[in-house]
Amino acid sequence: MNVFIASVFLGIIGAGYVMYGRRAHNPVALIAGVLLCVFPYFVDTFAWTMVIGAVLLALPFVIDL
Repeated sequence: MNVFIASVFLGIIGAGYVMYGRRAHNPVALIAGVLLCVFPYFVDTFAWTMVIGAVLLALPFVIDL
């Protein structure tokens, strides 16, 4: 159940990253947003979901184009 809730929240944040990436023409935010929406389908443990989600959430702030 925890994985499902985390996946929903990460998907919502990913959708926000996609909208921001499209409007600001920021490819890093766009790709991170798409990956945040898609990766929970392939990861089944809560720990890996949190680790991958944290990395993808921080990616647009670390890589600045």
